[in-house]
Order: sequence, then C-alpha cells, then structure tokens
Amino acid sequence: GEGPVLLLQPRRVAARAIARRIAGERGWTLGQEVGWQVRFERRFTADTRLLVVTEGILTARLQQDPLLEGFHTIILDEFHERSLHADLGLALARQAWLARDDLRIVVMSATLDTAQVSAFLGGCPVIAVPGAPHPVTIDYAPGESVAAAVGVLAGEGRSQILCFLPGAREIARAAADLAPMAHAQGIEVAILHGGLDSDAQDAVLRPADHRRVTLATNIAETSLTVPGVSLVIDTGLHKVARYDADRGVDTLTTERVPMDAADQRAGRAGRLGPGRVRRLWDARDRLRPHREPEIARVDLAGPVLEILAWGANPRTFDWFDAPAPDRIDAALALLARLGAIDNEAAPSITALGRRIARLPLHPRLGRLLLAADGAQEAALACALLSEAGRVDPRGVSTSCDLLPLIDTPSRLPGHVQQTARALAHSARETGRTLADGDGDTRLRRAILAAFPDRLARRREPGGDLVTLASGHGGRLARESGVRDGEFLVALDVRGGRRDGHSEALVTLASRVEREWLVPTSRVVEHRFDAEAGVVKAARLDRIDAFVVSEHNVAPDPVEAARLLAEAWKTRTPDARSAVLLARLRFAGLPVDLDDLLITAASSVRRLDQIDLSAALPYAVMQELDRRAPAMLPVPSGRSTPLTYHEDGIVSASVKLQELFGLAETPRIGPGRVPVVFHLLAPNGRPVQTTQDLKSFWARTYPEVRRELRGRYPKHPWPEDPWTATPTHRTTRRPR
Repeated sequence: GEGPVLLLQPRRVAARAIARRIAGERGWTLGQEVGWQVRFERRFTADTRLLVVTEGILTARLQQDPLLEGFHTIILDEFHERSLHADLGLALARQAWLARDDLRIVVMSATLDTAQVSAFLGGCPVIAVPGAPHPVTIDYAPGESVAAAVGVLAGEGRSQILCFLPGAREIARAAADLAPMAHAQGIEVAILHGGLDSDAQDAVLRPADHRRVTLATNIAETSLTVPGVSLVIDTGLHKVARYDADRGVDTLTTERVPMDAADQRAGRAGRLGPGRVRRLWDARDRLRPHREPEIARVDLAGPVLEILAWGANPRTFDWFDAPAPDRIDAALALLARLGAIDNEAAPSITALGRRIARLPLHPRLGRLLLAADGAQEAALACALLSEAGRVDPRGVSTSCDLLPLIDTPSRLPGHVQQTARALAHSARETGRTLADGDGDTRLRRAILAAFPDRLARRREPGGDLVTLASGHGGRLARESGVRDGEFLVALDVRGGRRDGHSEALVTLASRVEREWLVPTSRVVEHRFDAEAGVVKAARLDRIDAFVVSEHNVAPDPVEAARLLAEAWKTRTPDARSAVLLARLRFAGLPVDLDDLLITAASSVRRLDQIDLSAALPYAVMQELDRRAPAMLPVPSGRSTPLTYHEDGIVSASVKLQELFGLAETPRIGPGRVPVVFHLLAPNGRPVQTTQDLKSFWARTYPEVRRELRGRYPKHPWPEDPWTATPTHRTTRRPR
C-alpha cells in the first residue's frame, strides 16, 4: 500500500506459484496488481504493485537502475539458501538503500542465522514470526530404496507423498523402479526439477484427486507447496556445485544435506496436518547445521561481471560474504580471456562485456552466443549447456559432441527450444565476430572463443589421453565422438580415475583446427646445451601450458651470459681459474664473483672460452699482482709458480740449486706471509720443505748434500751455498 514491492524468489517455479497464490488470496488479477518475471518469461504491467522475480532478474534490474527507483520495498525470500545471486542481490540492494531514505529491505527465511544479515544492514531489527506447525513423526530407514519407502508409506491413508532426491537422473531411476507398483495401485508418479519446462512444473503444483507420488529435487524444499502432502521421504542427498580450481570448472557433486535443509524437507509433511517423514539414513548420522554459501564454492565470473557492469570494482566491493581474493582474481582472468574486461589489475568492462552481461547466461555461454551472432545452433547449444543437469554425448563420430544433440531441434525438450529462441532473439545485433562459415565451423569457433582456457591436446594421434591447458592430464570419455584432431575444447570436464590415479574425464569435446589458435604469450626461452657447451634460444608461441610453435633464434647476449655463468658455477673450475680464485681470496680484494663471471661470459660464446683473468679490471689486476703474484722470481733467473692454499699458506716448488745465495725467505702479500718452499732434487722430487731458508742452509743442507751429490754427480753441490751461483743447469765438464 505504500509503494510497489519487488519480491525475490530463488526459483522460477516458486516465483510463478507465489504470484498465483497471492493473486488468489487478494482477489487480484495475475499480471495486473501482482505479476512475475523469470528468465525469458514475464507477466506484469506498468501498474503492477507486487512483482515476483528470480535472482538473475533482480541483479539485471539493479544494473539498469542502481537505485531501483520504481520500487518502495525489496523482499529477499528464502535467504537461508545463500545462493550466489541472493548474496549479490542483497549487497547491491544495500547500496541502493544507503542512497535512498525511502527504500525498505526485508530479508526472510524460516531457518536463517539472522545476526550476520542484521549487522550487514546497519543493525536492522529482527522480527520473529512464530508459526504453529503440525506434529511430524520422523523415522529412519538407512539403506532403504525410495521405491521400498513408498511401499511402506503408500498404505497410510490417501495422503500424497513427496520424495526428495538429489537430481534428475536419480529421479528418473526412482520413477522406473516405482512404475510397476504405481501402475498396480493406481498411483501417479510425478516429477519436479529445474530442468522441466514451466507447464510441466506448474502441473505438479495443481491439486490431484488421486494418489500421487512426487519425486522432486530440493526445488520443493521451500516456497513451494506440493498439494495434499503429509508424507515425506528424504534421501538426505542433494547436488552441489563446487569450483575445481585445478580444472577451472564448476562440478556438480552429490552431498549430504545440512540439518537446516533436512528440517525444511520434514516441514513439508506438517503443513496441512500431522505428518510423517521417512529419512533414508541412520539416526546417528550428524549433519552439519547450515548449508554452505554458494558464493564460497562456485565460479565467480558471473557475479564479478555483474559488479563491473553495475560500476564497482569487485576487489573493493562491499560483498555480503566476501570471496577469497584468489577466486576473484581467477574470475577476472577468465573475463579477460573472454574479452569482457580490459585490464585484470584495474578491471574495466568492455563493450563486449556489457553485451555479455545483458544476457541471462554464464559469461562463457554469453560469449559463445555472441561469437556465433546468435545463430540457431549456438542458441541451442547454450540452452543445453545452461541446463542444471548433465549433457551426455550420443557417441557418434563428430567434430563436436553438441552437434548430434542439436541437429534436430524438434527432438529437444520444449523448454530447451523455447530458451534457444529467446537467446537467439537477445543476441541478434549488428556486426559479426567471426568469419562466415557453415554451422559446424561457426559453432566450433564460437566454442573456442567461449572456452579458451579449456583447450586440450591429444598426447598421440587418435588417442583418448589428452593434456589440458592447465597442464593437468585427462582422458576423453568413450561416449565422446570427437576422435580426430590434435586440439580440442574440453567442454565438460569431470573427475575420473585411471590406473589408480585421479585425472580429468572429458565427456563433451569440440575439435579445434590449428589455424584457429591464437597464442596467449610469445616468449624467447634460453637453455644451456651441456653437450655443445653453448647457449641456445627458441621463440615459443604458447597457449597456456601448450607450446604451439617453436623457432630457433639468436640468443640474447645478456641471457646467454647469465646461463654461461650459471653453468660455469656448477662445474669444477679449470686450473687457470682455480689459481686466479685462490690468488683473489688470498689478496682479499673485493671482487664479486658473479659480476666477474657475467663480464667474462659476455664476450664469449662457449663455456670453455670463459677467462676470468681477462675480465678483471686493469687496476684490480695490478693490485692482485702486487698482493698475490702468480710467479716468484728465484736467484737462478727463472720464476716459479706460487700456490695459494685455502688455509692461507703460500708455497712454491723449486729445485734446490736455483736458490743458492738466497738467505731470507720471501714474504707475500699485505700480511707478509712467508713462502713455504718445497725443495726439489734434480729428479723433481721434494727432499725438504721449509719456510726458513737461513736455517735450512745452515743446518740441513750439509746433510742433503752428502746424500745427493753421489746420486746426481752432474749437478752442483757446493760446500758453501751462500756464495754459490744459483742455476737450473748441470755442471759443465771439459771434453
């Protein structure tokens, strides 16, 4: 009465059902005072006072009208389900509330933890509305099948039975199991899940004058009232989407329901009167108390794009429950690959991104549809892929597993055809994104544009083993008909096992022609060829983990020098380098070995050409020769090499006769370290070691002379070494 109301419901079937119920209770006309809007369906006018919408509609309206000027009150119902769009809708609605004094927000749920929501909305009041539920009896039958449970409850009066199962596949199996008993007892078996068209969903919600067993997913947990139900069978399972960071996809997994969901399911039995619930699990099992927010477990590309289209930065946006930064980064990286944003670091939405955001699809599928210019085959593919259930290939040989599924549109479910027509209409805009081609080629190129990060490469021609663009291994499912081509897009990736190891299972694929590939990076990679002793370089064109082309190029001099230097450090230094390093260490000169190596390697092409001494600056070499000379002049007129040891000792090996007359031991370097002489006999073998020549000549030489002069008569052995002429030659004798 105070202004138009926008009522948010998490599911399409609930939105339509609630609008009809309110119209009936208020005596209103559906589509006039009260209306509804879900994806591709609407029934309201400009005079509608209460509009019931699904979550995607709310965020779309907030993008077009951030202040929601046309509404006085926003109601978010069943908020405990914590769907991604509900969390985002609340956060965006709060921004409008902060900017408008007259806007009201109401958040409703029977099982909600209210403290967090109240705090997010400025400490708003919490209103508890007590109900008067009818008593419900709960019993447990662990391991019992749905068909067996129906058999137990079917004898209890004429009440309708509602069974909760995790998904459409499980519903189909249970319906097949129930068929014989249902036929025999005249019981209708109805099914209810999100994959049905609106007419089929609505039909289940109309009262029946006969016995009915309704097999439903968690779509029937809240908001909806399946008429006449007082008996509930609960498998305790539901399907949950979870983002697999390793594979970059959301995967549906079957999990135990939380306690609040189990309570909601049980409550379905007590709406009309006393009821009974049969839970197909052990009473001792402990369920977690609340369900996990969807925003914490699924791909965030959609909401991140919506925030950018709304005009905010997702990294600084005031989320109701902020996702981890790395998950926002992953979403931005994908949007950049799709061309929806310009810059991951400071993201801004592109014109293409705005077109994608206006489509009621995941950004990938929006990109696919626009890349194919809304062509029928692309619209049908998007309609199929956007279904909640799995899409299974036909197993026939094809270039794309989607083609056999959409080649005859009339064989597809009616709601898929209707969705495809609506998508094609939404996407028709001027300008082509891809080159013209037949339907097969156009669809496959559009799939590559939408799933650029899902490229896969066969490990061998015609084989089923592939490597994904992430670097992970995978296997093409037997059901896939894409059996040729080196590259393919892994449209549907699921967990699997092979030879005891976990790997990805590619169930839907689409062949990619090599000429379509556009590298995501081009780099020049250098490597040291140990066998040749040189650095080689190649220019690599990459798509994520794949090298799609490689060409040899001239190495970059800086990088080549670095790799030669690194290789030099991993081997034992050659004798010349070892001597230089020992001298530098002894001299204590402040020379950085890494810099010296880079300098030495910069002027050569081969590892064995590196000369450290040639790289030393002239002034440093001069100082090195002064502090730690390489050679020591001896009295014979020759020079002998000096050896610098790690313990600081300096030594020289020289024939004894070359040192006659040298009384004082030479000292080396700033520390005046005495040279240790290894005195050699004429045969080159050491006969004495000393660093005190004066003492040697005085005390030890006479003994050495007596021992050696008879053995080496051609060499001089003077009695007085102090005055003898030093020589490295033998004694000359007259002929």
